[in-house]
Amino acid sequence: MVLLAAAVCTKAGKAIVSRQFVEMTRTRIEGLLAAFPKLMNTGKQHTFVETESVRYVYQPMEKLYMVLITTKNSNILEDLETLRLFSRVIPEYCRALEENEISEHCFDLIFAFDEIVALGYRENVNLAQIRTFTEMDSHEEKVFRAVRETQEREAKAEMRRKAKELQQARRDAERQGKKAPGFGGFGSSTVSGSSTAAMITETIIETDKPKVAPAPARPSGPSKALKLGAKGKEVDNFVDKLKSEGETIMSSNMGKRTSDATKVHAPPINMESVHMKIEEKITLTCGRDGGLQNMELHGMIMLRISDDKFGRIRLHVENEDKKGVQLQTHPNVDKKLFTAESLIGLKNPEKSFPVNSDVGVLKWRLQTTEESFIPLTINCWPSESGNGCDVNIEYELQEDNLELNDVVITIPLPSGVGAPVIGEIDGEYRHDSRRNTLEWCLPVIDAKNKSGSLEFSIAGQPNDFFPVQVSFVSKKNYCNIQVTKVTQVDGNSPVRFSTETTFLVDKYEIL
Repeated sequence: MVLLAAAVCTKAGKAIVSRQFVEMTRTRIEGLLAAFPKLMNTGKQHTFVETESVRYVYQPMEKLYMVLITTKNSNILEDLETLRLFSRVIPEYCRALEENEISEHCFDLIFAFDEIVALGYRENVNLAQIRTFTEMDSHEEKVFRAVRETQEREAKAEMRRKAKELQQARRDAERQGKKAPGFGGFGSSTVSGSSTAAMITETIIETDKPKVAPAPARPSGPSKALKLGAKGKEVDNFVDKLKSEGETIMSSNMGKRTSDATKVHAPPINMESVHMKIEEKITLTCGRDGGLQNMELHGMIMLRISDDKFGRIRLHVENEDKKGVQLQTHPNVDKKLFTAESLIGLKNPEKSFPVNSDVGVLKWRLQTTEESFIPLTINCWPSESGNGCDVNIEYELQEDNLELNDVVITIPLPSGVGAPVIGEIDGEYRHDSRRNTLEWCLPVIDAKNKSGSLEFSIAGQPNDFFPVQVSFVSKKNYCNIQVTKVTQVDGNSPVRFSTETTFLVDKYEIL
């Protein structure tokens, strides 16, 4: 097979994207594509036409054509197989088969075409390999970046060590009543030596303070410094593996992204000296025909004290849950006191809670197959039609006290069939052609907006639209367990406190 060119053109023969695999002038390829529509016979079902010099193998794509121009002695069966692969590549990069969308992603398409054909001959690749090659994920680049970051950290550590030596020498000189030595070529006076050492030390130490506890008025959530520190630890582990086992070992955490459910950016809150973080995570699996296969919810109250004068306190817990959750206190918490009076306090009242650290004082667990406990029900009804499938999806909030934010319902779609045709929709939608998914986005679901529906049509079978996945966040917890008051052990006087509540999705899918 000798493939001369691959092109996407309009029905009038206007070239939108064209890739020549042999030497050919622009005038020549434009002339061949302009002559292509005139050669087609509308009465025949063939997908190829021939001239005296070349063969056109084509496939209609709505208002466009995918055209391969080959020599006449090429294998027509191989040509058709290559044409199918070209036609499957285009929806990977273009959301709609329209002229402006093709033009916008023309370079992505050309790079993908080059992976299919080299010098006129078909490469032995599939769609997944083309996607991998065009992403250009380089293991050597990861190795280089990891090694460079390690070297930078080692250099900073050496700078800190040198700065500490300079500062110690200055202090020793001051204690002995001698003139502090001037280091380096920046002068030898006491003032310059002292200020230089102090300046270097403060600069280095200031950059190394991300783990200091936040002030009471500082917004909650991890800071950028903490994120950088965690990444550095991962890079260290990655480099250690490379050193011990060679470059064939690759850290599995390097390329992973945190799931959308865990990317919760809580609004800024005023943190008091006593701060509670109440967090719940839900894992739920339902059948497409109804029935709850499994629902598991884990919750925890994390206590953080930033002022040691509030170390000896007790938390008053209000439990209005009627679903039958199992509660468990920390081993150092007085369990009898909690059972009798719903108070969380240490077994030894003379001891204090740890300061500037998050301590889990109470956790709970709920596991059930009771359908009435499902917070948000999802019904997906795909029905086959003459042109494919008509899909109807509806949601309903069963827990009226909840307010779900940033709800995303993700429906898988068949590959290579283009974008769905949306009928009626409550909210907004996004079509991801690379992942072949349709994301139904709803900013808020609450008692005032407890139900909604989506209708769309697309080619495919009913099984193509499962599993449906759901993600959301909420500022109200599911089990209705709250801390209502905080008091001191001595005197029972009230203590100001702040609370941060989060309800997250770990996994929520309809199979």
